[in-house]
Amino acid sequence: MILSDRDIKKYLEEGKIKITPKPNLKEQLGPCSLDLHLGNVFKTFKPSEYPYLDPKRKINFEEIMEEIKIENGGPFILQPRGFVLTTTKEDFSISNDLVARLDGRSSLARMGVVVHLTAARFDPGWRGRAVIELGNMGSMPVILYAGKTRICALTFETLSSPVGVPYLKQKDHKYARQKSPRASKINQEPSFRRKRR
Repeated sequence: MILSDRDIKKYLEEGKIKITPKPNLKEQLGPCSLDLHLGNVFKTFKPSEYPYLDPKRKINFEEIMEEIKIENGGPFILQPRGFVLTTTKEDFSISNDLVARLDGRSSLARMGVVVHLTAARFDPGWRGRAVIELGNMGSMPVILYAGKTRICALTFETLSSPVGVPYLKQKDHKYARQKSPRASKINQEPSFRRKRR
């Protein structure tokens, strides 16, 4: 069941949902969602000697990306066909009986900005900043403002019972407690690791 605005307020008061910095509910709370702001750290692919990205290749994807930091309130220009990783300004955590989902905002989509191309679910027990995959599918550059642009909306759903193994206790979690965008770690998954002989 998706939480209403009343229940989001109640869960915030009870600490089942924690958001830092504290949200301005008059601006950020919708009927069944809570808007989050764009962070100020961005990662983009830099020119590389690799002609393509291969999850089986033994490379550190962090090394083929560059980090850009923008001061709070400063502009970030997302070019047409551009792709960047960034985070929300806010840290958030959810209890072991909740799941959160992140959606882009319609107002930005109407300018060509695609928010969170995939992986929009945050498992029970999640803690950290949401990493967002931002793309510009439009034909014109779009300026987004670090720390100011409401970039996405979170919805929250209750589970039938608290989970047995929350996200932070999973052995294979790769993106917990994020403070800045991280490159893909897909080549660390068992199916992509080379077998030793």
